[in-house]
Amino acid sequence: QVQLAESGGGSVQAGGSLRLSCTVSLDTYCMAWFRQAPGKEREGIATLDSHGLTSYAESVQGRFTISQDNAKNTLYLQMNSLKPEDTAMYYCAADGEVGGDYCYNEMWRFAYWGQGTQVTVSS
Repeated sequence: QVQLAESGGGSVQAGGSLRLSCTVSLDTYCMAWFRQAPGKEREGIATLDSHGLTSYAESVQGRFTISQDNAKNTLYLQMNSLKPEDTAMYYCAADGEVGGDYCYNEMWRFAYWGQGTQVTVSS
């Protein structure tokens, strides 16, 4: 049974840092972090493919870093210089594909999702 499980969320003041983790129980071409703020659509903010290629949404570029530890089957999202507008539920996702040409951050491409972890940034 495929499982993705996030952890590491919490409350932090603006300018602080958090690291999210996601344990993954499958081999997959593309992994990503999404977030959803209250009243807003879920948005893809960072992707990582099996070749190590990463991409970021403009809103987090330069502040967030996606990475993985294959030995631990874990995906990470290091979040620095956090802002109140980063407050959201954060989800990790995996496409479950064997291969691909590019890792797009569109929800419909991802078959597997974690349950989410809340990040709250206060000003």
